[in-house]
Amino acid sequence: MKDLSIIIVNYKTPQITKNCLLYLKKNLKKYPLNVEVLVVDNGSEDKSVEVLKKIESQWNKMKLFVSKKNLGFGKGNNLALKKAQGRYILFLNSDVYVEDVDFLDLINLMDFDTRIGALTIKLILPNGEIDPASHRGFPTLFRSFTYFSGLEKLFYHFPFLNKIFGGYHLSHLNLNTVHEVEAISGAFFLTRKEIMDKIGGFDEDYFAYGEDIEMAWQIKKLGYKIFYYPLWQALHLKSMSGLKKDDQVIRKKTSFYFYDSMKIFYKKHYAQKYPSFINFLVYKAIDLKKNLDNR
Repeated sequence: MKDLSIIIVNYKTPQITKNCLLYLKKNLKKYPLNVEVLVVDNGSEDKSVEVLKKIESQWNKMKLFVSKKNLGFGKGNNLALKKAQGRYILFLNSDVYVEDVDFLDLINLMDFDTRIGALTIKLILPNGEIDPASHRGFPTLFRSFTYFSGLEKLFYHFPFLNKIFGGYHLSHLNLNTVHEVEAISGAFFLTRKEIMDKIGGFDEDYFAYGEDIEMAWQIKKLGYKIFYYPLWQALHLKSMSGLKKDDQVIRKKTSFYFYDSMKIFYKKHYAQKYPSFINFLVYKAIDLKKNLDNR
């Protein structure tokens, strides 16, 4: 059995995924580990398969799986998950560049504390700021309101108030210290294979976006903790195959899935707590935000 299976899904970003793999390969030479790298091409219909096959031929730790169609992020990851042989699974976005991360340190921490069901490291955006999606609370109705209304940002630097209004991104917590969080990003999501066997991987009701929050929910439901571990960091280009894609068709489809995932998560976990007219308003608010963003 491998210590770690790293799963990467590519969709029409051959150069970015190539860079991701080359950085990863170099990192694993610096920090040797019994590891396998499982790459899924999600029906790219460009030069992706050609580029990835060339890397596979030069790197015996990598295995490529080719899907004839775009299965979505969660289902694409699950395709490789079924083949994974590692005790631990790392779901890694193709636009995350890992240059200096000792995976053995992360594994040792989780071996030591069996209560940790998943963890992430500090993900840094190109502008030098932390990726907010890597450090989150669950999006309750109140938290979502404070975030989208701007109250989270307004009270960010005010002690006590940031705890009340900043629950969407847990903004009252110190981003330079190790601590427990509620949800982390699928861009760098390290978890246990035994947990994935129990929950079946990503929830395939989500095509793209939201599946990482859902997975965090299911992991915590099993009684595990989720940790933010900023002692290591990586660069996250963010949304290079989705919301920031130059292709307008892809961007519109991605926007649809982005907002649809909000509805799915709300329906699964919060809708039953509120009267129907509140749920109606929530869904209408999501649609309004989607329409404004697509203008």
